[in-house]
Amino acid sequence: MTTPTSSKHTPQPVSSKTTYLLGGVAVIVVAVIVIALYSWNRGGGSETVRNDGYGSAHDPSVSVAMDADGGIVLGKPGVAKVVDIFEDPLCPACGHLEKIFGQEIAQQVDQGKFAVRYRLVNFLDDRSKSKDYSSRAIAANECVAQNGDGPIYAKFHTLLFTTKQPEEGGADLDNKALVAVAKDAGAGDDVAKCITSGDRGETARNHADGAMKALTAASGDRVGTPSVFIDGKKIDTTDQNWVADAAK
Repeated sequence: MTTPTSSKHTPQPVSSKTTYLLGGVAVIVVAVIVIALYSWNRGGGSETVRNDGYGSAHDPSVSVAMDADGGIVLGKPGVAKVVDIFEDPLCPACGHLEKIFGQEIAQQVDQGKFAVRYRLVNFLDDRSKSKDYSSRAIAANECVAQNGDGPIYAKFHTLLFTTKQPEEGGADLDNKALVAVAKDAGAGDDVAKCITSGDRGETARNHADGAMKALTAASGDRVGTPSVFIDGKKIDTTDQNWVADAAK
């Protein structure tokens, strides 16, 4: 994989065929060559889906809660280890991470090995047809999460990053479609009303800004989505065993 270099011009998100990288406060435009052993193409790559068939986290004792800064924490009460995952709802590489490792992560969450804190960013808003899809999807995540039901949120997150994830530049999900995804995950009318109203829009954008600042601070000169951290240490997600190692 090539090493990214800084650019002083106004950055734009890179192609859906590459991993998203940002640098400093601004987005760095980079060309990341997808290597044979680990392709981050949307749906591409030769990796085996880990723990295929398990599904999303479904243990009824798994809960979901929101931190004051907007981090969405999914896990069993009292779990000490937390895996931080930074992602953008439109980022195809984030979708690929979910497709390959999501079910393995879900099992570890169900078993209480660790909790997951999702930190959602919205730098790809301009790459969506509506120009605000990432922000609206973050708001929808928060609407589902604030209900407190872990399995429902887990399923919603899985759907949003896999089978329901829009293509860059193509038609994205309006709020009515986001409600449909939430309903598929088992959410009730209160969640639907929250998403439809758009009342969490500004809060979600503020949380996304905070998550971006946290990601920049944690990553130094190489910032990208998806990014995974444990105890402040960035995890190499090209290692097929990273989830199992995190659960030790």
